[in-house]
Amino acid sequence: MDAPLVTTKTIELINFEKLPAGQNAIICVMSYSGYDIEDALVLNKASLDRGYGRCLGYGPLVDSASGKPVWKHEWLDSDGFAVPGACMENKQVLVNKSMPTVTQVGASGYDDATRKKPVEFRETPVIHRGPVPSYVEKVMLSSNNEESYICKLLLRQTRRPEVGDKFSSRHGQKGVTGLIANQEDMPFSDTGICPDIIMNPHGYPSRMLIELLAGKAGLLDGCQHYGTAFGGSRVEDIGEDLIRHGYNYEGKDFFYSGITGEPLVGYIYSGPVYYQKLKHMVMDKMHARARGPRAVLTRQPTEGRAREGGLRLGEMERDCLIGYGASNLLVERLMLSSDAFNVDVCNSCGLMGYSGWCQGCKSSMNVYPIKIPYACKLLFQELQSMNIVPRLELKQMGEQ
Repeated sequence: MDAPLVTTKTIELINFEKLPAGQNAIICVMSYSGYDIEDALVLNKASLDRGYGRCLGYGPLVDSASGKPVWKHEWLDSDGFAVPGACMENKQVLVNKSMPTVTQVGASGYDDATRKKPVEFRETPVIHRGPVPSYVEKVMLSSNNEESYICKLLLRQTRRPEVGDKFSSRHGQKGVTGLIANQEDMPFSDTGICPDIIMNPHGYPSRMLIELLAGKAGLLDGCQHYGTAFGGSRVEDIGEDLIRHGYNYEGKDFFYSGITGEPLVGYIYSGPVYYQKLKHMVMDKMHARARGPRAVLTRQPTEGRAREGGLRLGEMERDCLIGYGASNLLVERLMLSSDAFNVDVCNSCGLMGYSGWCQGCKSSMNVYPIKIPYACKLLFQELQSMNIVPRLELKQMGEQ
C-alpha cells in the first residue's frame, strides 16, 4: 500500500494517510473499448500481475461448540477444530460438532429426567462454503461460568482483482471493473508510460476532481500537495510546476494507440490518483441455482444467496413477459420451476378432493386432476379455515 501523493489538512488530523487504504495508480481519462460506460473501469493486466489491487480477505466464523480421515474431515485436529494454517476447500468441515436431539440433557449425555436412556446426538458440522479455498489463520475456543463454549475461526483468502470488483477514488468516484486489458493493447504515452486504470471521461462533469493534476506535479517534484478545500495548492502554481518539468500545464499527455500504434486524436488527461479497493467483490456476490432447498410452508424455493435460494422473477419481470405474450414461459417460471402441485378438483361443487374422491359430493364422478401452484392450494385451504369457500370451475382447453 502507498501513501497518497495528495492529502488534506483533515486527513492529516485524523491520521488517515497512515492507514493502508489504497494505491497510487496512473490513470488515463479516456474512452476505451466500450467496456467503461457507466463509471466502469478498464484495468491493466500487467499491473494486476505486478500486484496492483491485491488484498487479503478476512472472514470471521463464529460458532458455539460442544485409520485416515475422510476428505471432508481431512484438516480436523483431535479437538474437532480445523488446524491453523490448513487450506479449507468448499464443503470441508471447519468445526465437527454434534447436538442432542432432545434438549433437556445433562453434561453426562444421559436424560436428566429418567437417568436411564442415553440421549441420541446428531451431527451438525460447520462447513466452509466458497468458490475458492480459504486458509485458517487463527482458532479460538472460550467459555463462560455457565460452561457455554464459543469457537471462533479466522479465515484468510488472497484476492486478485477480477471483472466485477469495485474500486473508488477518494472523491466517491466509484466504479466496477468492466475489462482487464493486456498491456500491449493499452495506450501508451510518448515517454513510454502505460496507465494502470482507464477511466471514462463521462464521470467528470459535475464532479470535483483536482487530485490528478496535483499528484502529477508532486510526483515530479518529490513532494506532497494539499487538496484542502479553499486552502490547498493553487491550480496555477501546479501548472507552473508541470511546465517547469516539460509537461503540459493542464496535465495532458500525447498518447499512442496500443492496438494500431497510431497517435490518438487529442491529448489525454493522465496522472496518478489514489485508488482504493472496496469490499464489494464479485466472488462474494455471484449466485446461481438449478435445484435446491424449498420453504416448508409454501414449497417454493428459499430466498437469498446464503440459503442457496432461487432467482426471483418478480412482478415487473412478469409484466414484461405478459407484454411479449410469452404465456408458456410464464407458466414454466411461475409454476413448473417453482411449486407445481397436482390436485383433484370436483367440477360439480368446485371443491378440492383427495385421491380421486370428492368428500362434499361423496362421489368420484366429476373429479379431475389439475396442476396448480402449491401456494394457491395453500391459500384456498387457509380461506376455508376462515369459512370463506373458494370454488373452482373447470373447462375444456380452448372452450369459451
